[in-house]
Amino acid sequence: MELTPSQRTLILTAQRQEITSHHIYRKIAEQQKHHPENREVLYRIAEDEIKHYNWLKRLTQTDVSPIRSQIVLFSLISKTLGPTFAIKLLEKNEERAQVEYGEFAALPQITDIMADEERHEQELIAMISEERLNYMGSVVLGLNDALVELTGALAGLTFALQNPQLIALTGSITGIAAAFSMAASEYLSTKSEENGKKAIKASWYTGVAYIFTVMCLIMPFLLLDNVYLSLSLTLSAAALIIAGFNYYYAVVKDEKFGARFTEMILLSFGVAALSFGVGWALRHFMGIEV
Repeated sequence: MELTPSQRTLILTAQRQEITSHHIYRKIAEQQKHHPENREVLYRIAEDEIKHYNWLKRLTQTDVSPIRSQIVLFSLISKTLGPTFAIKLLEKNEERAQVEYGEFAALPQITDIMADEERHEQELIAMISEERLNYMGSVVLGLNDALVELTGALAGLTFALQNPQLIALTGSITGIAAAFSMAASEYLSTKSEENGKKAIKASWYTGVAYIFTVMCLIMPFLLLDNVYLSLSLTLSAAALIIAGFNYYYAVVKDEKFGARFTEMILLSFGVAALSFGVGWALRHFMGIEV
């Protein structure tokens, strides 16, 4: 059939995305050595993508190369942040492709491609089997508690102590002790529940998330002499951790990013502001100079 220049450009773009997705799915499938059920579904979807590519190629009579940078990027994302996160991001690309295909619904077999893309989405959701996702609640517990508690503690200590090394020492002791306490609490909580999670792993995820957050928040006080600049960088680090984690959570759980991010940032920064005020009040009324 005769294509207009704009139609040809749009179909070539879709064609390139199909061949790119084919290679991405294959790369992620190759990484699933210990999850044969995931690997099988990913290979099947990869074959669907090459079928889409070949059909579009019959329309354009043109071969196109995959986007190598995307293949490398998604492969790296899968290795570092898990296949679920990588697949969900790729799924968003496919959702955009569905919109592009919608402009050509009158063309033969386009509706078949759109149906395939919809089936992909359902298969992707059903196929996910990633252990770390079973412990997202434990990670949320560790991150959230550390962010709320330690940003508040560091804000209060900043005005009360006025010494970056002393603030870092006090904050580290407080944070590490709280991490052990929170991990122990998660162990006992998980052990008493019948939810399929292992208590030791749950406590480990909680403790590691807590200690990671403590290290990020304490670091400015170890590197800088200005306590207020250190506090500003600590709050900035807290905001970045909240944004990064909530984006990851929103993608893998198909939830809205904005609401969770706003709630968590207001909670953490609200406690920090209150604690800063408490530190100022205690320093002022108790007349303690450090």
